[in-house]
Amino acid sequence: MSNILIIKHGSLGDIVQISGVLKDIREHHLSDKIYLMTTQKFSNLFNQCPYINDIIIDKRKSKINIFYYLKLFNKLNKISFVKVYDLQNSLRTFYYQKFIKSSWSSTRNILKGDEIKRDFDRDGVLERFKIQLNRSGIKECNYTLSPDFSWAISKDFKYKFKNYIFIAPFSSPKLKNKRWPYFKQLIEMIKKGFPEINLVTAPGNKEEIKLGKDLGLELILNNNKPTNIQQLASIIKNSVFVISNDTGPAHIAAHLSCHGLVIFGGHTTPKKVSIERTNFRSLSKVNLNELKANEVYEEISSAINVILKK
Repeated sequence: MSNILIIKHGSLGDIVQISGVLKDIREHHLSDKIYLMTTQKFSNLFNQCPYINDIIIDKRKSKINIFYYLKLFNKLNKISFVKVYDLQNSLRTFYYQKFIKSSWSSTRNILKGDEIKRDFDRDGVLERFKIQLNRSGIKECNYTLSPDFSWAISKDFKYKFKNYIFIAPFSSPKLKNKRWPYFKQLIEMIKKGFPEINLVTAPGNKEEIKLGKDLGLELILNNNKPTNIQQLASIIKNSVFVISNDTGPAHIAAHLSCHGLVIFGGHTTPKKVSIERTNFRSLSKVNLNELKANEVYEEISSAINVILKK
């Protein structure tokens, strides 16, 4: 048995996307012990991942914190990894490569001849992962392009809603440019058009709790505290439909085969983040202010009607 290291720090959407990659790596290394190095935020989630044997926490401190990194790299080298799959592919993990003794797989390492990383990164993220695995010796990639996040769903989280649309009008405070500004108008339209359906959300902090209330959404919390990722996955999976900005819950919905719509501005494209699925579509406008509520309502209302009639 050999030791394998996978590196993935985040964010939530990125974590969801690698479900298929993790499964393909596990299938290729059936008799090996697989470690995942991630942040504390995702440790509880990955502790229930069937493709991982052990978790290593990376606090991602400043590079000037020499003593932290000496300790971290010493720990990793003592485990003696025969292969490192860098799924973060960041400048930080490129720096790590200099100090972790192993055969290394990253998008920088697998480029060929005249290929340039900037051009390579224009492809969809899942397609890039497949190429990375293929060129790193994993020829059978049956799951990378079709992530399945169902392993993360909480089996025992209870809440009162049965027939509901899940709405995620939030984004990271640092990425407010992702927030579509007309959720309130859309919510009012849905309430009129589908009065029998609850409109719910699962806020992650006090700011989101206030925004959810201001928008007139029903809040799902865990003992008056934000739900964890596994509970959030359960809520999203059991919804009739999902409407979201380009944020973590949208990726959860996409890779749980939920029906839904994600709204994109000009910050990136649905193709690049590999979010569109059979049941989960996107609507894009470079300037989100130009995408009006009635356009989104027209896009979703017929789809919701079809689902309700089943």
